[in-house]
Amino acid sequence: MKLENIEMLIDGSGEITVGRAGPVRCAATASDEGQCLAMLVRQPEEPFEDLLARLDRAIADAVEEQIFVDEVNE
Repeated sequence: MKLENIEMLIDGSGEITVGRAGPVRCAATASDEGQCLAMLVRQPEEPFEDLLARLDRAIADAVEEQIFVDEVNE
C-alpha cells in the first residue's frame, strides 16, 4: 500500500497521530504547521490499513481542495 500523501506530510512539516482522541477509542489525525487537516474515527470492523488509506485520501482533499474532515467532533 502506497500512502503518498501521508509520506509527503511527514517528509514536510506535518505529522499524523493514530490512537485515542478523547472519548474516541481509535482516531487517525493529520496536521501541518499548526493546521488540522483531517480527524478520522476508525469504524467498527474497519481494518487498520483502510483507516490509513482513508487518512491518505483525506490529506489529499485538504491540501488540494481545502476540504477538511472532522469525524471526531461531529
